[in-house]
Amino acid sequence: MGKISLPARSDSSKPNDNESTHGCVCGRVEINNESSEMQTALHTGRVVLVTGAAIGNGMAFAAEFARQGAQVVLGDIVEPTEALALLRSIPNALDPVAIELDVTSEDSTRAMSSEIKSRFGRLDVLVNNAGIYDEEPFELLSLDTWKKVMDVNLNGLFLATKAVLPLMKQQQYGRIINLSSDTVFLGTPYLVHYVTSKMGVIGFTRALATEVGKYGITVNAITIGLTATQRPPGTRLTQGNILEHVLGTQAIGRSETPEDIARIVSFLACDASGIITGQTINVDGGIARH
Repeated sequence: MGKISLPARSDSSKPNDNESTHGCVCGRVEINNESSEMQTALHTGRVVLVTGAAIGNGMAFAAEFARQGAQVVLGDIVEPTEALALLRSIPNALDPVAIELDVTSEDSTRAMSSEIKSRFGRLDVLVNNAGIYDEEPFELLSLDTWKKVMDVNLNGLFLATKAVLPLMKQQQYGRIINLSSDTVFLGTPYLVHYVTSKMGVIGFTRALATEVGKYGITVNAITIGLTATQRPPGTRLTQGNILEHVLGTQAIGRSETPEDIARIVSFLACDASGIITGQTINVDGGIARH
């Protein structure tokens, strides 16, 4: 398949003539004190890959990028039927592309990168969202379960990033956003395997950011809490009382939504965040005051 032409983008992170002390420019969207009218979609001309995009947070991230003009690639091990329908319902959004992706497979991640290069010739943003978790007391935790969580949450992060990094280096531009968890600050019990993997995400983020910054690539992590659309691990909480559980420990008295997180992901992917790298931003309504 031939390449798909996308609108040209400037990769400059230097201030332009539109910036002033009265507003800010994120990519090509200007917001000032007089008006918040969107002039041009924030991610026009960008190609964005979201892993684990079929449901939940990943689907919300993909939808946010689609609304902001990006060419979105949905990577998941299952068919993202619901996500495709959602993105195609967004007015003026580019038609999303779905790629079957097993982040634990080096062959699969390499094939994904090759397909993106063949279709678009570039990749600007990688959102490493794919992950799994379950609840198990440490003494009952099996080695197989431990390995499975590490395989998806850490090996998957490594393989997806390694597969697309050459594209970003070639274009001297890239945004890598890794999803972690506020459990790394809270030390949540019965999640030793999950918390360990998510702390690994933060270490990966810091070290890689230092290594690839010279290529115009930023790498950041977001630690998130439990959103209203996600079921807690195990069966100790039901969907009926999840909000009570979450809100009881938050500083902000409303439930966190995937859209809340999606807006932070979008910011870290835009030109205005070009000086931010190697950082971990906690987005959980103030449960972990990090």
